[in-house]
Amino acid sequence: MKTSLLLLIIYIAYLAFFSLIALFLFFKDKKMAKNGGGAVRIKEKTLLSVCALGGAVGGFIGRILAHHKTDKMYFSLTIYFSLLLEAGVLAAMIYFAFI
Repeated sequence: MKTSLLLLIIYIAYLAFFSLIALFLFFKDKKMAKNGGGAVRIKEKTLLSVCALGGAVGGFIGRILAHHKTDKMYFSLTIYFSLLLEAGVLAAMIYFAFI
C-alpha cells in the first residue's frame, strides 16, 4: 500500500472522529441550553476549536439539525472556512494518493 493512500485513510478517519465529537457537542450544548444549563454549558471556544481541528462537517450538520448557534455569524464563518480547508486538504491528498 502506498504511503499517500495510508495517510489519506488516516486523515479521513481523523475527520470522521472529530466530526462525531463536534456533532455530539453541538447536540449536548443545545440540550443544556434548553434545560437552562447556565454555567455548565460548553464554551463557544470549545465548539469552534473542535470544528477547526477537523470537525467542521459534524459542526455544520450539528448546527443545522440542532438549530444551534445558527444566528452567530462568526460561527458560520469559522465553520465554512474550516470546511473549505478540510476539503482542500482532502482533495490534495486524494490527488496525490492516486497519481
